[in-house]
Amino acid sequence: MEGGAYGAGKAGGAFDPYTLVRQPHTILRVVSWVFSIVVFGSIVNEGYLNNPEEEEEFCIYNRNPNACSYGVTVGVLAFLTCLLYLALDAYFPQISSVKDRKKAVLSDIGVSAFWAFFWFVGFCFLANQWQVSKPKDNPLNEGTDAARAAIAFSFFSIFTWSLTAALAVRRFKELTFQEEYNTLFPASAQP
Repeated sequence: MEGGAYGAGKAGGAFDPYTLVRQPHTILRVVSWVFSIVVFGSIVNEGYLNNPEEEEEFCIYNRNPNACSYGVTVGVLAFLTCLLYLALDAYFPQISSVKDRKKAVLSDIGVSAFWAFFWFVGFCFLANQWQVSKPKDNPLNEGTDAARAAIAFSFFSIFTWSLTAALAVRRFKELTFQEEYNTLFPASAQP
């Protein structure tokens, strides 16, 4: 069988960045990475307001510090997760064992679905808190564009992470086929 399951036949070969960058799951991961930067960057930079009559800053989302904390936490952790799985995507062609590849892809499915859910919760939470925010808390509309950007990119992140999970499911099916093929035809599994 030529090529194997996503490079299994070429395991141990030289690293090819061009091939890595052209893969759909890598592109989606980079897009998710950028979206997470936008979300936590928007909230960190302009998500907190200060009123001259008050001592402490308050969150632009209905004065609810949990909304800002949730957005920043999910954004930063998703950012780090994207970096981790980008490294795994780069290392993936070097994994020769189909069982190890399946474990990597199964973790990708679980983690991507997990983040799609957390981005959905984050979008709902931020949008709800933004909707009930009082205009008197921000009479000059400071940071409103950043708040809306965080909400919008939380929404977009739901789809990027969901698509990443769907692509991982497709990869898992191909790896399962590769494992069954190697079981049925052991002579052709060896080059």
